[in-house]
Amino acid sequence: MDALITAAARALATGDPLGALNRVALRDDAPALALRGIAMAQLGDLMRAKGLLRSAARAFGAKEPAARARCVIAEAEIALVSRDLGWPAKALAAARATLEAHGDRVNAAQARYLEARRLLLIGRLDEAERALDGLAPASLRPASRAAHELVVAGIAMRRLRTQRARAALTRAERAAREAAIPTLMAEVEGVARALEAPVARLIAQGEVRPLRLEAVEALLASPALVVDACRHVVRAARTVVPLGRRPVLFTLLRALGEAWPGDVPRGTLVALAFRGKQADDSYRARLRVEIGRLRHALEPLAGVTATSHGYALAPLGGREVVVLAPPVEEAHAALLALLADGEAWSSSALALALGTSQRSVQRALDALAAAGKVQAFGRGRARRWITPPMPGFPTTLLLPAPLPSG
Repeated sequence: MDALITAAARALATGDPLGALNRVALRDDAPALALRGIAMAQLGDLMRAKGLLRSAARAFGAKEPAARARCVIAEAEIALVSRDLGWPAKALAAARATLEAHGDRVNAAQARYLEARRLLLIGRLDEAERALDGLAPASLRPASRAAHELVVAGIAMRRLRTQRARAALTRAERAAREAAIPTLMAEVEGVARALEAPVARLIAQGEVRPLRLEAVEALLASPALVVDACRHVVRAARTVVPLGRRPVLFTLLRALGEAWPGDVPRGTLVALAFRGKQADDSYRARLRVEIGRLRHALEPLAGVTATSHGYALAPLGGREVVVLAPPVEEAHAALLALLADGEAWSSSALALALGTSQRSVQRALDALAAAGKVQAFGRGRARRWITPPMPGFPTTLLLPAPLPSG
């Protein structure tokens, strides 16, 4: 490797893309194309960066598989930054295997980190943890070590393990300072700020107050009966009753939880559960049926008693009842939470992260755009959606982790 290529690579490693371009901007050999692509990515010209990296991979050819694999990894990182979450993960896995076979542990570890970060973004926490298995962070370069710890912190935050997240962020900050890359240090600081932001509201006996992540963790570990409107479950200690697929029951339960220890009039429950309908005899009969179903669902945790005016929640064991609600509640809040990270997302990536259809996401984006809450740029497959950071919305890292299936 000649001196100019070595100097350009060092400039990129320290976060100086302009210095790297000054050394290789007029060269079209494969190493120079790869370095130019990485430099353009650091400068934000992602489309140009992709083209240069693909040209570099072709120029390396089959005789230099490790170099081609490094180009694939760089392209995968660009796809991750541009929220192209549909980028073929198999290509990244194949590149990682190639680098491991050639003894390039540093770049193979970078590939694992990218796999884990993509899985974290789409909420597959168990798979993200498995992707990190076998990595020894101490053997990584400072920048890669900081990136690894950011993924560890993100998984811990989604799982409500605050102390583990703080420890990982401390290690990430130390590694980022050692790497001396300003953008990396800023990313660590951003995640640390997210950890201190309100992520939910506690509603109890008529009072509402914001909660940070560690307070939510403590609440869920307490003996209280928690009506969790973030995940649509009710829980006490280790017993969890999911109601995500029974929206009428959860609506009734939340109303009873917010009113506890008081009751809720029948007319109010009818209006909430049946979309504003008047409490005539037929809807009162339907309410009795749904209350019966709710009693059956809550049997391990609480009862529902009839009062002269309506119904009241009666927790077993003398537990306190609290409602855990999102910090902001409005239509498409989960979509806005993903966009709150300030990155440009495609509708397909948003659909993948939310576990819903792309058409549903497109309809939601159109509604948000009409309300002036999101903006689009580009056309066709290159179309991306952005929004300025919105106070009160949790970032991607603070979205509730999905409950284990079964």
